[in-house]
Amino acid sequence: MGGLLDLLQQPHVATGAAVLVLVGFAVAFLSFVRSGRARRARDMALRRERSLRKQFDAILMSARDGVIIVAQTGEIAVLTEAAAQMIGVDRANAVGKALGSLPFKGVDEHMRPVMAHEAFAPGRDDARPRVIGVPGRRGEDDLRWVQVISRTVPDAVDGGPATITTIMDTTGLQEATEALQRSETQFRRAMDNAPIGMALVDLEWRLMEVNRAFAELMGSTVAALRGTPFSALSHPHDLQAERDQLQRLYDGLQNHFSLEKRYVRSDGNVVWAVVDVALVRYAGGAPDHYVVQVRDSTDDRLTSELMAHRAMHDPLTGLANRTLMQDVLQRVLEQPDAAHRVGVIAVDLDGFKGLNDRFGHATGDNALVHVAGVLRSATAGRGTVARTGGDEFVIVVQDSDAPKALYDIASSIHLGLKRPLQVKRHQLHLHASVGIAIADDDTIEGGAPSLLGAADAAMYRAKAMGKSRTEVYEPSMRVTTENQSALAGELVRAIDRGDLVLHYQPVLELATRTVVGYEALVRWQHPTRGLLLPGAFLGLLDDRKVATQLGTNLVEQAAVFLTQCPSPATWVSLNVSAEQLGDSEFANAILGAIAHHHLSPQRLVVELTEASMVAPNTRIRHELTELRNAGVPILLDDFGTGVSPLSYLRDLPVSGVKLDMSFVAGIPEDPAGARVSRALGALARELGLATIAEGIETESQADFLSRCGWRYGQGWLFGVAQPASAALRLGIDFTESLIDPRPQEHDNPFDLPPLHAAGS
Repeated sequence: MGGLLDLLQQPHVATGAAVLVLVGFAVAFLSFVRSGRARRARDMALRRERSLRKQFDAILMSARDGVIIVAQTGEIAVLTEAAAQMIGVDRANAVGKALGSLPFKGVDEHMRPVMAHEAFAPGRDDARPRVIGVPGRRGEDDLRWVQVISRTVPDAVDGGPATITTIMDTTGLQEATEALQRSETQFRRAMDNAPIGMALVDLEWRLMEVNRAFAELMGSTVAALRGTPFSALSHPHDLQAERDQLQRLYDGLQNHFSLEKRYVRSDGNVVWAVVDVALVRYAGGAPDHYVVQVRDSTDDRLTSELMAHRAMHDPLTGLANRTLMQDVLQRVLEQPDAAHRVGVIAVDLDGFKGLNDRFGHATGDNALVHVAGVLRSATAGRGTVARTGGDEFVIVVQDSDAPKALYDIASSIHLGLKRPLQVKRHQLHLHASVGIAIADDDTIEGGAPSLLGAADAAMYRAKAMGKSRTEVYEPSMRVTTENQSALAGELVRAIDRGDLVLHYQPVLELATRTVVGYEALVRWQHPTRGLLLPGAFLGLLDDRKVATQLGTNLVEQAAVFLTQCPSPATWVSLNVSAEQLGDSEFANAILGAIAHHHLSPQRLVVELTEASMVAPNTRIRHELTELRNAGVPILLDDFGTGVSPLSYLRDLPVSGVKLDMSFVAGIPEDPAGARVSRALGALARELGLATIAEGIETESQADFLSRCGWRYGQGWLFGVAQPASAALRLGIDFTESLIDPRPQEHDNPFDLPPLHAAGS
């Protein structure tokens, strides 16, 4: 020790020792500094690792997809909450446990059982995702479908490899896929089985898909139509309208459009269809494709055109009706060169009513159709031919030389009518009165009615000049027409004032020559023209309301007259036309007057004129039946004229008949007239009808008709129609003989005394 001290006391030794000590301290200090840095680095690394671990755990826990990490030994290293919920296990009890101990039961996509060690086995390295069914939330029978994919990562857990399996819940996706598939299937089935045509069309307007109904409408097949340009099926005249609508739809100016258009079928036939087109767009608004529905409207179109044609044409002849004719005439008159280039021909058949009465309405209709053909042929496309009334026709002509064309057509009409109409064994010769009017400044200013009125005036002049001829309108003809118009206006005011009164012609019982009743005949006591007969003014009543008003007024006059008659059983017959019936106003007037004046219903008798205008099974028949059921007798006037009035004895509620005066005029000298009168009387009595003969002018006629079985008679022989005051002042004998409203059977209608009249 002392030697060591001595040695240290040596200067050079002490210096060296001091240096060594300093070096040692320096080394120790450096070592301490280094170890501190290493500890700090290690601590920082541990903190980062813990931070990353937390971030990793947070990511795993917050992810919608589940994650399972299984070590090589089969131990579950990581199990996220999402994964635990998907496979139906408790996460806290599963982490750190062997994979095989998990209470997991699943199925594969083929519904075969799958255990946990099969689904998430360590060492798996899937090339593609697998689909596994796991227990759902709604019971044992519920399945949730998950998609799993496993990857093996080396040095993942404790330096050894581990298998990382991600689990994605595809239940919603699977359900959406299945729903989409179902929707597509339903759409396909609905489209294939739809009763109307349906098609999916691309943006180039080519057919992508069509159904059977579409293919059948186009006369083709589904396969043949795929890829076909839709425009190739369209009628050329309808292409532009379709393109315009498509452009508006593509530009977003409309959501869809509907268009009726024509298509050309594969067989060349044209069909009408209503096309409904909608544009399907992507979520961003970009166009994708068109959805088209096509409904066959050919039948609807034809029906509509037929209805439009019927609305503008006469159903019997096929000619234009009054409405269409007036429209055509007004249009041509509005053209700047109408004067002397436009004209009208008015045609009216001569004697058509007699033809109807003799041969019946069926023959009359055939005659009208025949005349329509003659007019068409005569016009030869130079104008519009129209039927404006029963036997009235109008031809509107537009020609550069209208006068010549009108004369040529009129001449051709007369020439064409010379060819007889064959009806069974008869040849009917038809004739017509023709009036021509040429447009001038006055008629153009007055429009279509003015030119038509001028043609009518010329036609009436032709009738007045002998018929079956042609007359051209001149201004003097308008005076007659204007007089008639003025008289029509006066007539309406006269009805309001009560200027139309009844005159009464007595009706006698032929066997006793005593009065049983009267026929009421209307007269107009005109302030300047004197007493006017019905033929001078009744034809001017073209307003149904005015005619009904007149009828109601006359019913009241007749009822008042009956209350003043000396005999309480006297009856009065009132003439009524079919135009006054049908709305129950006339029946109400009759029944109202009976009730108001306390009359027996049999004392007001309805005498039906124009029976040929009454169609059975109509409101007119019902109104007559209502009157007859109330006790009001119904007489059929003009008995024996034509075929149709005879049929009305069966079809109408008739109580009696009046023999037409045309049959009375020739008897008893005319053998044919005598036989007809006797036969008609027998027929009426066989039907149990009351019988009245009118137009009796001689004692021989009255005696003959009485012996033929005609019970009542009237005519100039027994007295003319007189005003009510004059009829009541006559001191005549009355007999109570009311007409039974319901026909009574006759035991032997032919059991009459023999006739000894001349020629019978």
